Amino acid sequence: MISRIDLRGDALPEGRTLRDLLPRAEFDVEAALEKVRPICEDVHHRGDAALIEYAERFDGVRLDQVRVPAAALTEALAALDPLVRAALEESIARATLVHAEQRRAPHTVRVVPGGTVTEKWVPVERVGLYAPGGRSVYPSSVIMNAVPAQQAGVASVALASPPQKEFGGLPHPTILAACALLGIDEVYAAGGAQAVAMFAYGTETCAPANMVTGPGNIWVAAAKRYFTGRIGIDTEAGPTEIAVLADDTADPVHVASDLISQAEHDPLAAAVLVTDSEELANAVAKELEPQVAATKHVEDRILPALNGRQSAIVLVDGLDEGLRVVDAYGAEHLEIQTADAAAVAERVKNAGAIFVGPWSPVSLGDYCAGSNHVLPTGGCACHSSGLSVQSFLRGIHVVDYTRDALADVAHHVVTLAEAEDLPAHGAAVKARFGWKVPNR
Repeated sequence: MISRIDLRGDALPEGRTLRDLLPRAEFDVEAALEKVRPICEDVHHRGDAALIEYAERFDGVRLDQVRVPAAALTEALAALDPLVRAALEESIARATLVHAEQRRAPHTVRVVPGGTVTEKWVPVERVGLYAPGGRSVYPSSVIMNAVPAQQAGVASVALASPPQKEFGGLPHPTILAACALLGIDEVYAAGGAQAVAMFAYGTETCAPANMVTGPGNIWVAAAKRYFTGRIGIDTEAGPTEIAVLADDTADPVHVASDLISQAEHDPLAAAVLVTDSEELANAVAKELEPQVAATKHVEDRILPALNGRQSAIVLVDGLDEGLRVVDAYGAEHLEIQTADAAAVAERVKNAGAIFVGPWSPVSLGDYCAGSNHVLPTGGCACHSSGLSVQSFLRGIHVVDYTRDALADVAHHVVTLAEAEDLPAHGAAVKARFGWKVPNR
């Protein structure tokens, strides 16, 4: 059901060579880019008419309008299962608690008497959030995108989610209910690359956004790449992935269930176990079979994911080697199920989020830990972070010098300007002192 990669015995290679030995899904955003380009430009030129046409072509629904009526949000919340509402409210409360602590205050440094540099943090003005609507419905992703944007102070937040034929062309009602709980009243029935284009260019009914965030399929990822530079993005999200670093103290039932929990997302989802215990590896492989047989989404998601090239049990000589492997892999979600798991977690350098010990499964982080589940995939955790309040803030330096403070450093400014053959830079300083630079 799941392959093995045995890295025991020989010394582990370094860098890219080690990364290339590890399982990874094929996710060719560059190839998809050429297919989304004409869709994006069609939305640019035809606006809502293009969005309505693509909804009919890709989603099988004929829309009268792209924006969701306010009444639909109210009705969705009123009809929401009380247990689901309570769970969403708890998720919102915990995410708000964590993300509120991420706010940044202005900070001023007195460089010299009369000379200060202040870094102030300003939120982007308008954000477009994307909530997927394919194989599953993800109201949790609405929360994970909206809460940090709101806590950052973003003034205008809109959301797009694909229209659903079974719901009369509206996004899934649980998505709409989550928006209502979060106070998001600007919602659009639009999916895929065309939704990203709607936010990037704007249409008759949707003002352009400064930034687009939220997970989606390869077409959403390709559209984000297409618009990089025009708008800000969070990440080009690829298939979800879990890595579990475990030793012989881990419970194979827990490990197997956690691997399956990510495999049920998508046939390209990655499930990776890194361990120095062959006994655990055997027990997990054995445990996968009955657990898979007892769950849903087996043939269309779980089995393709576990059998795919992106999933494997990786055997290593020891914990040090295991840490090198998971750092090279840079997992979106990394579970540490070892003795003294907290100390081991401290040694990890590359991961989107780390889940410590047997009572912190990835599923907790997906919904109710308070952490954010919009995380870097495809090894991007080696250089990128998950979504947070900081994702929606811009740091701006405010430089405030008096005449005397400028005079004190003017000769250095002029010297450096001349060294770079940019005499006008120096002249801009000289002009302030009658063209004679004070010699300090």
